[in-house]
Amino acid sequence: MVINQYPSELLENAVKEFSKLPGVGGRTALRLVLHMLKQDVKNVHAFADSITRLKDEVKYCSICHNVSDTEICGICSNPARDASQICVVENIRGVMAIEGTGQYKGVYHVLGGVISPMDGVGPNDLELDSLVDRVVHGDNVQEVILALNPTMEGDTTNFYISRKLAGAGVKISVLARGVSVGDELEYTDELTLGRSLMDRVELKQ
Repeated sequence: MVINQYPSELLENAVKEFSKLPGVGGRTALRLVLHMLKQDVKNVHAFADSITRLKDEVKYCSICHNVSDTEICGICSNPARDASQICVVENIRGVMAIEGTGQYKGVYHVLGGVISPMDGVGPNDLELDSLVDRVVHGDNVQEVILALNPTMEGDTTNFYISRKLAGAGVKISVLARGVSVGDELEYTDELTLGRSLMDRVELKQ
């Protein structure tokens, strides 16, 4: 006979759902659920509502594909941003990391991943065609900054983009390798990331 360690099926179900979060094991999930049980009902409902609204109402910018509350994100719609510079990042975490440096005043393009044949991710799975369209048919784009993670997959994607934009007449640069190979942008300290952005170099064919 299997003995259920949970005194409540509701508790067990909640722990199972929390355990589905990345990096959250069974014990951590139980601790989080027990913490939620101690909270005021209004606080728990507000927490649950914020998650539901996030999933139901969040949008992706129609220009750069960044997460947004509106059709066009606050960065793309900001006239103070330099639209002649497009910084290409893998995901929203890349945008947040670079914005945290306070060193960049251009706009972004979020690919939604990197080319990774081992994982079954090809160019058609990413927002690459829309990037090319922005550069080729956009207004006065002068530089594309490739700010992908310095990994084999990131470098493969950099090379692919550089080939696609070879005849576009724009400067293509990559972050200076102050960011260590194999590191991810979200875990890089702001000083190192800021210097890497400021000391970017042109990507040679």
